[in-house]
Amino acid sequence: MSMFGAIDTAASGMTAERLRMDVISNNLANVNTTRTKAGGPYRRKYVVFEPNSDGQNNDFFSIFSQEMNKPGTGVKAVRIGEDESPFKLKYDPGNPDADKDGYVRMPNVNVVSEMTDMITASRAYEADVTSISAAKGMFMKALDIGK
Repeated sequence: MSMFGAIDTAASGMTAERLRMDVISNNLANVNTTRTKAGGPYRRKYVVFEPNSDGQNNDFFSIFSQEMNKPGTGVKAVRIGEDESPFKLKYDPGNPDADKDGYVRMPNVNVVSEMTDMITASRAYEADVTSISAAKGMFMKALDIGK
């Protein structure tokens, strides 16, 4: 790993977690949105991560055989997916989006789950900041050795 490999790895995690927090914030902002441009209620979104590839073969067997002792190369967000779970139904016959039976299809966003995910993303971001600070401290100590 290069001298700045630890910082690069942590920075990729910070970027990914920032995107994840943005998506979660968007989900929370649309928790009551019953009508979107596409029609229908807002559908919850989520971020899909995968390890950064360093150009080497990263199939299942090579990861567990020859690359077990190699340092990580970070993470990247590969796509933002939509949660296909069913919408919640709420009885509100006065709502303009209600069906003939008086039920409104509400977004499939669970506020408690989103807040838990937000805390997890925030803690992961903080861990990346801590690892960058530790790497910086090691670099400073290495420079002091030469004095």
